[in-house]
Amino acid sequence: MDYPQILAPVLHFLRCPTPTAWIDEARKPDRLPLLLTDHMVCELKAAQTAMLLIRKYIADKPGADALLAWLKPYEAFTFREGPEPDFIALHKQIGKSVMPKTDDPWGQSLIDSMVLLIKEELHHFWQVREMMVARDIPYVKITASRYAKGMLKEVRTHEPLTLIDKLICGAYIEARSCERFAALVPYLDADLQRFYLSLLRSEARHYQDYLTLAQQVAKEDISPRVTFFGDVEASLISTPDEEFRFHSGVPV
Repeated sequence: MDYPQILAPVLHFLRCPTPTAWIDEARKPDRLPLLLTDHMVCELKAAQTAMLLIRKYIADKPGADALLAWLKPYEAFTFREGPEPDFIALHKQIGKSVMPKTDDPWGQSLIDSMVLLIKEELHHFWQVREMMVARDIPYVKITASRYAKGMLKEVRTHEPLTLIDKLICGAYIEARSCERFAALVPYLDADLQRFYLSLLRSEARHYQDYLTLAQQVAKEDISPRVTFFGDVEASLISTPDEEFRFHSGVPV
C-alpha cells in the first residue's frame, strides 16, 4: 500500500498538520491507555453519526430500527450499561439488505456509503478493544473532547444547509483521524503500527465520501463552506486545549 499517496489528498484537504506538541504528548507511554480508549469511543461516534444521517434523511421504520439494533450492544458496552458482547458475531449482522430501496440517487449514495462506514467503524471499534485487552488496558469511561462540538456549533440551522454542513464536518473529522493515525505510527509498537496503517485507506475514503455527498445535495459550490469549516477545524487543532484526547488541540 502506498501510504504517502493515500495521505497526500488528506494533507492537502486539512488546513494545518497536527502540532508537534500534541505528538510529543501522545507518544508518552503513559498516554496510550487514554488514546486507545478515546480512539475506540470515536469509532463508535463515527458509526452513530452515519446512522443518524441515514435515519433522519432516508431510512424507513424497519431500516431505522435495524440501525438502532446494530449499534445498541456497542453503546451499552461503551456507556457501561451492558456486558461486553461478541463483537465478531455482531459484525456479521450488519449489511445493506435491511435498508430501504430508493429511486433517489443521492439517497442511495447515502445508504451505500454510510452503511459501509458503519460496518468499518464498528469493526475498528472492536479491533481497538482487542488492542486494549492485549495490553491489559481496562475500559474506563472518559469525557468527550471539545473537537466535534466545536465544529457542530457552527452548523447552520435550516435544511438543506444543516445537512451540507454536517457532511462537511464529517469529512474533516475523518480526514483528521487519518492524519493522526499516520502521525502516531512512528511512535507505536509493531502491532499498533500495523493496525494504524491499516486504517488509513478507509479513513481517507470516508472523508471523500462525506464531501461527495455534501456536493451532491447542494445546489451551489460548497467550497466556501469547506474553507470555513477548514478554518474552524484548524483552530480547534492548533490552539491550547485543557483536555488531552485523540482529536484535541495543543496540550496545556
